[in-house]
Order: sequence, then structure tokens, then C-alpha cells
Amino acid sequence: MSSKDRIQKIKEDTRHNILRASLDIVKEEGWGALSMRKIADKIDYTAPVIYEYFSNKDAILKELTRIGYVKLAGKMEEARELSTTPEGQLEAMWLAYWHFAFAYKELYQVMYGVEMNCCSIENSCPDYVRPMNMLWDKIEEITPAEKRSEEYIDRKYYSFWSVVHGLISINLTNQINRDELNREVLKDAISGLINSIKN
Repeated sequence: MSSKDRIQKIKEDTRHNILRASLDIVKEEGWGALSMRKIADKIDYTAPVIYEYFSNKDAILKELTRIGYVKLAGKMEEARELSTTPEGQLEAMWLAYWHFAFAYKELYQVMYGVEMNCCSIENSCPDYVRPMNMLWDKIEEITPAEKRSEEYIDRKYYSFWSVVHGLISINLTNQINRDELNREVLKDAISGLINSIKN
């Protein structure tokens, strides 16, 4: 490995360590506890080293948000492959969205502002809009030609998202803790919306 490659690897590793330490702090103490000083202490760096990689805490939150959307899109792509019908794929993708929210709770919180202020989303970043576009495209695919308009598909997307995200938010804030009820509500909502599109 050349010295240039070694330096680049050290930089990438340091950046990764900063992000991992940020998530570790949040998992242990919550989003309110995250600070540049705490991150530096956690990985035994000085605060100026952290600022070489991220200009402020918001920059860290934006990168964690981007990482979250990349992971979410990956999980949804995997789920889409589990079915051969567009309806089955759409249902599998929404279920992957649901499971992502609990498997990566802290990322979901920063992505959507659950129990914290989320950072502003830059719609120009393809990583941020990729999961939404995947779902939107699948809704468009199952929509009969006579109903197919941007307004209709947009409305159906937000109907799905409102139900799924709403149920996730209720659970993440510990207002419901009944797995069977969650599964039934989620399944009823997704299948009901799919049927409303097709009929």
C-alpha cells in the first residue's frame, strides 16, 4: 500500500470512527447528549481533529441521515426480491421499512425527527430520495392506467407513509408495545391501501 493510500485509509477510518462513536453516544444517552466534545472524548481525539472531518454537529447528523437512507434503500431492495408480483413487492418494501425503523432506531430517529429535530433534507441528494422513489415507482406500477396521475400516486404514497411512519412513531415513543396488534394494524393498512389502488 502506498503512503498516499495509507493516508486515505487512515482518514476514512477516522471518519468512520467519528460516526460510530456518535451513534454509540446516542444509543447510550440519547440524541440530546451528542456533542463534538463527547465524540472526541469517546474516541480519544482532540476536538479540533473532529472538526477536520465535520464542521459541526449538524454535519454529522446530515451524514448519519444519508447513511440511514442508503441502508433503508438497501433493505427495501432486498425485500423487493422476495416477491414476483408488484403488489407483493410493495408490501415487502413497506414491511422492510417497518423493520428498519426498529433495527436502526437511532438512524430512523435522525432521518425522520422522531423524538428529536431532524436535519434539513437536501432533496438534491439522491441517497435521501431513493427509498421514496422506489415506493412511489411501485405504487405507480400497480395503479390502473385510468387512475394513474402524479397527484393520485403522490396521495397514495403519503397515505402509506402516514400509516406506517405513524405506527412506527407511536412505538418508538413507547405508546404501544403490543407486537401482535402492531402486525395486524400494519398488515391491514398495507393490504387495504393496495386494494384501494387496484379497485
